Amino acid sequence: MASRILTIGAVGALLVAGWVGFSSFNDGVTAQSDEDASGAIVLHRGNGTEPSTLDLHRSAGTWENNIIGDMFLGLYTEDPFGSPVFGVANSHTISDDGLVHTFTLREDEVWSDGVALTASDFVFALNRILDPEMGAEYASLLYLIENAAPINAGEDGLTLGVTAIDDHTLEIRLERPAPFLPQLLTHYTTFAVPQHVVLQHGDSWSRAGNMVSNGAYVLTDWVPNDHVRVVKNERFFDAENVQIEEIYYYPTDDGASALRRFRAGELDLNTDFPIQQNDWLLENMPQERRVAPFIVTSYIAVNVQEPPFDDIRIRQALAMAIDRDVLAHQIMGIGQEPAYTLVPPLIPDYTPARAFFADWSMERRIEEARTLMRAAGYGPDNPLQFEYRYRESIDNRRLAVATAAFWAEIFADASLINTETATHYDDLQSGNFQLGDAGWVADFPDAENYLFLLDSNSGLLNYGKYNNPEYDALLAQAAATADLYERAEILASAEAILMEELPLFPTIYGVSRNIIGAHVIGWEDNPVDIHRTRYLTIDESARAVQPNFADQIMRWFN
Repeated sequence: MASRILTIGAVGALLVAGWVGFSSFNDGVTAQSDEDASGAIVLHRGNGTEPSTLDLHRSAGTWENNIIGDMFLGLYTEDPFGSPVFGVANSHTISDDGLVHTFTLREDEVWSDGVALTASDFVFALNRILDPEMGAEYASLLYLIENAAPINAGEDGLTLGVTAIDDHTLEIRLERPAPFLPQLLTHYTTFAVPQHVVLQHGDSWSRAGNMVSNGAYVLTDWVPNDHVRVVKNERFFDAENVQIEEIYYYPTDDGASALRRFRAGELDLNTDFPIQQNDWLLENMPQERRVAPFIVTSYIAVNVQEPPFDDIRIRQALAMAIDRDVLAHQIMGIGQEPAYTLVPPLIPDYTPARAFFADWSMERRIEEARTLMRAAGYGPDNPLQFEYRYRESIDNRRLAVATAAFWAEIFADASLINTETATHYDDLQSGNFQLGDAGWVADFPDAENYLFLLDSNSGLLNYGKYNNPEYDALLAQAAATADLYERAEILASAEAILMEELPLFPTIYGVSRNIIGAHVIGWEDNPVDIHRTRYLTIDESARAVQPNFADQIMRWFN
């Protein structure tokens, strides 16, 4: 037990110095208060990854959504359970044909600088995100709006189907009925932006000092790779019910380090925890460990434009060889399930189409995969060599190593390359990859919000540039179909094409994993894993009491 030797002199020196970095030996340290020197109530929130931007029209990650959704409010927003409720709007009427949606805005809605928010801000914002020069990754989410797709493609002379009838009345005209529109309108791509600020500051409008917002919080500072800080917006329409006055969002790519910070009281919550710590958390912090069903699918993106991955035999072989039961149950193992469809089973009113090999034994899959690889010209003396990129984390590395081992069984030699999350997705969007791990959390719980990823018109989100006219036609047909059951059947036919041609390989249906302090009240597990800070409160009396440092020293010796 040499690693536990510590002299009494050293103990005394540490106690005198007030050293608190002893968490590797103990069960916790004295937690910090969630009030700053001014007495403000502060939330320290581990947020996964450093945001690339806070411009609503250039953002794409859930970690950015966590911040933006605290600062901005759309026509609809999420309640604590992740369901859509009115935000800026206080009424919504729909024409008989389902194509014209009219929203009445609250008359007391203002930006954080006191300027009135009007329907014109929504018109400005929706035209801005669809401007082809913006290059917005999420622009295709809005193609259901009249003329949105051709405008985003650069066609001139068209008017977007969004009109400010007056300052407090907004009309949105659709290309086809969209029963999921309230859910879509909770997504930040549909939010208003402050026209007066964007016109004044241009692309720098979203920097601290320039940005104004209409939600519960306002950006005050952003120290790259350290924190984003927001403070309560006193002009927010529901400010009197917002208890937490400041939020610090920290990049926490290193889940193990984030858990240590949580245990030390430096974080009040974190949006992930390492799989390897699951058993420890179950035993020691069961109340803080939060695992729940989640509408997310992990998958492997394939650059189908680059040989030999334009060969369906290669794609099918690589997809077959992955033992998803091992990935889901042994490597992850806290509720995840093997994925043989892109659309997860939690999506309502839809039955996904499964990969054709889903019910085969692994022995049969390996045998068939080897046959396909040999037919494509590869074998034990001539293995397929390629790069597999994955997001940097302990869990992702374990998954990547296991996946590469599965591929090695079918004469495929994958070189593993890891990068931090933002860089990884930049590589996927730019086509700088052969195969790469990815995941999709639905913007709203509808099958179309998964299947549109492979539409040839989906731009940057179609990482591998898959292009199948039959698939596109089915999505278009589904979009024009009002009957929910008929629409679901058409979408399933489209997904069946994907699961045959495999331009991506679904691997795991995920769960949300969060660690939430016992003193953080109001966090409700929900399928979209969206938790706006305006609904949270801090109860110091409920904070888990951690032993102080001296007690830890004595317990350690005893």
